[in-house]
Amino acid sequence: MHKLMLSFIFLIVVFYMIVPYCITRIFGVWAFKKAKHAKQIAFTFDDGPNPLYTPQLLDLLHKHGIKATFFVLGSKAEQYPDLIKRMYKEGHQIGIHNYRHVANWMMTPVRVRNKQVDRTADIIEQITGERPHYYRPPWGCVNLGDLLLLRKTYRIILWSIMAWDWKPGGDAGKLKQILMKNLKPGSIILLHDSGDTPGADLDAPEFMLEALREVLQEIKPLGYECVRVDQLMEAEQAQVGTSAEHKGNYPDEMESQDAISSH
Repeated sequence: MHKLMLSFIFLIVVFYMIVPYCITRIFGVWAFKKAKHAKQIAFTFDDGPNPLYTPQLLDLLHKHGIKATFFVLGSKAEQYPDLIKRMYKEGHQIGIHNYRHVANWMMTPVRVRNKQVDRTADIIEQITGERPHYYRPPWGCVNLGDLLLLRKTYRIILWSIMAWDWKPGGDAGKLKQILMKNLKPGSIILLHDSGDTPGADLDAPEFMLEALREVLQEIKPLGYECVRVDQLMEAEQAQVGTSAEHKGNYPDEMESQDAISSH
């Protein structure tokens, strides 16, 4: 009986947690983590807004004329609505990163949808007048129910470059090296404008900003165009459509993201 119970628990873990992880994070199915054909790149920032670091980041992006995507926590959006308004006014995309930074693996799909994702969408809509439809789960982890419930309304966004900028003992030089080494057309870069989530360093965004200043300077002559995630997806769809037309094919959906590209 004990072995049967352990086997049952193991199967639950595999199908509820591990299978969705493999589908989205490893195979890139039902989630968008990079563009394969578009030439642009997208900077994304999680865990904010933060009253100290987010304004500095917005100033930096404005200086370089760059639009980015912010995956915000609903609880912080409630605390700092003026920062959400500024993001929106300056043309950045605002996505959802749950109401609180809690792993979806630890919640039921209904709770994730109602108490985390929809709740945050409501808050952002009240502040900006526009409802967000792009969602990045904390730590990039979705459960099996998320794939069934969330994909009907939200587009799940992951990343292709993670620089571990949230870790204690930050090093701007090392962070810059990681970004420059891995950057390529179609990249979605994951960074953080807040360091107060579990396991992160409170001062980590300071090193991120230092590194990002240099990276933005160095990528200019390389010809990279920095866009929002939704713009990157649109560019990818356009490239895929053009390529298919030249080949005489007309696919209805993009490769590896068919289900997330429609509401």
